[in-house]
Amino acid sequence: MDPAAYLDRIGARWNGSADADSLRDLQIAHLRSVPFENLSIHLGETIVLDEEHVLAKIVDRRRGGFCYELNGAFGFLLSALGYRVTLLGARTYGGGNWGPPFDHMAIRVDLAEPWLVDVGFGRFTHHPIRLDGRDDQDDPGGTFRITEEPDGDLTVTGDGSPEYRLETRPRPLADFAPTCWWQQTSPTTHFTQSLVCSLVTDAGRVTLSGDTLTITTGADREEVKLSSDAEILAAYRDRFGIELDRVPTVRG
Repeated sequence: MDPAAYLDRIGARWNGSADADSLRDLQIAHLRSVPFENLSIHLGETIVLDEEHVLAKIVDRRRGGFCYELNGAFGFLLSALGYRVTLLGARTYGGGNWGPPFDHMAIRVDLAEPWLVDVGFGRFTHHPIRLDGRDDQDDPGGTFRITEEPDGDLTVTGDGSPEYRLETRPRPLADFAPTCWWQQTSPTTHFTQSLVCSLVTDAGRVTLSGDTLTITTGADREEVKLSSDAEILAAYRDRFGIELDRVPTVRG
């Protein structure tokens, strides 16, 4: 683990204080530098969940990843900087149903109070939110609320809609390996059925899905159809900092 190299990757400065202000700065720097993407699945690259592989991919190869990789790597950085980090499993909500256990992974950071940190959920919070708060929490990504369920799980909603249900039991990264394998191999997951590469920007968000580049600026949304492999590869390079030698394609 080379914290200096990771900080350089996300363009962040470190003042030596593992406090809430620094945590906020690190999270938004990560979201603006490291894309949420599932390109490995469609490039035939196996996703391996351990410290060496996730750091090599994100820091050395300057790629992105999905939740297990992004939050896993960010958790390693935060731990190296002196934060008290716990990995938590979650079930995402979609189509009127809750997903399976370990469908998502998020981070708990304990300072004087507990914080929910997540750089691996696509459109979500830009800043850490209080894990012990039960009122609305405003964020550049929307208004979020955490409610406690009878079984002890925590439901996270964004703008009034369920996002995921969070366990409170600490988990090692290895616990997520089986579901990570399922996410990258099962024909029933949206990760194997679609391409996504998305990054928070100063003005909004930029997303490349297949040959469609979507640029969101405030309430404005622009879609651009890319007409060639060369244009797609250039978009990955120029918009996301990802150098590829071929265009990833969804395999049926």
